[in-house]
Amino acid sequence: MELKGKKILVTGSAGFIGSHLVETLHELGYDVRAFVHYNSFNTWGWLDTLHKDIINEIEVFIGDIRDAGSVRNAMKDVNVVLHLAALIGIPYSYYSPESYVDTNIKGTLNVLQAARDIACEKILVTSTSEVYGTAQYVPIDENHPFQGQSPYSATKIGADRIAESFFRSFELPITIVRPFNTYGPRQSARAVIPTIITQLLSGAKEIKLGDLHPTRDLVYVKDTVQGFIELARSNSSVGQEINIATQSEISIGELAETIIELINPDAVIISDEARIRPKASEVERLLGSNKIIKELTDWKLSYSIKQGLTETIAWFRESDNLHRYKSDIYNV
Repeated sequence: MELKGKKILVTGSAGFIGSHLVETLHELGYDVRAFVHYNSFNTWGWLDTLHKDIINEIEVFIGDIRDAGSVRNAMKDVNVVLHLAALIGIPYSYYSPESYVDTNIKGTLNVLQAARDIACEKILVTSTSEVYGTAQYVPIDENHPFQGQSPYSATKIGADRIAESFFRSFELPITIVRPFNTYGPRQSARAVIPTIITQLLSGAKEIKLGDLHPTRDLVYVKDTVQGFIELARSNSSVGQEINIATQSEISIGELAETIIELINPDAVIISDEARIRPKASEVERLLGSNKIIKELTDWKLSYSIKQGLTETIAWFRESDNLHRYKSDIYNV
């Protein structure tokens, strides 16, 4: 599918991956409408940090993904939707599961219904590797069973299945995109890599973390964004659920030691009970298969873990960026 000449809506544009996606789509010369969540401060999240020339050339729509009317207005004249809007923090989902249902399930339903009404040409619905839960086998391919090990992952499973139903029931051209553990500049404070980096750069000698043994498949954000774009271009991806993964893993402990070595080798790791998930909720192992995305598209990894971490640390070293994070508290 040729994206030039198409109006592309990106929901969740104010967020981590969404802002990078908007930025890259603009660089490629595409016509982008960025959907950001309404707030009384009139802030556009990470879009506010982009160069003025970019902001002046994209269309920003302010609304609420939970409101069907707002979504319909955002999708007027749109050809392609990249739906990333979601509540993502796992610990917070323990306390406020209803808000995850409203945003992740009902919000996705609003997008799908509006897309059906306007005969949208392509819809990418963003899933997460968390829907798989702890790996029953590796590498985790797209046939792996789903496990709702947190309210967050349960709502993402629900959103995926609603998307599947719209493909099967109404032939809506949907692709379910399943990124594994994306990291990089602008990632939210509740994620483990910003947690480690911000503590170190703020001068902490003792780095507070939860469990160190779980493993993750870490994908640098620029590789994740390229995966979205390749899947949006691919006609073969319609009706499929597709991983974006490195097909490698690293434990949280090994990851922390790597970052410590890059910033302050004298720092040590200490366990913080508040950061440990309930035992049956912790995803012990994530290692994804990238076979399908490589078969259907030209996507390939451009960043090693060392390269990605180096770029991420450099971004955090900029004072304005580091000051946006509260390194002294546990962000849920």
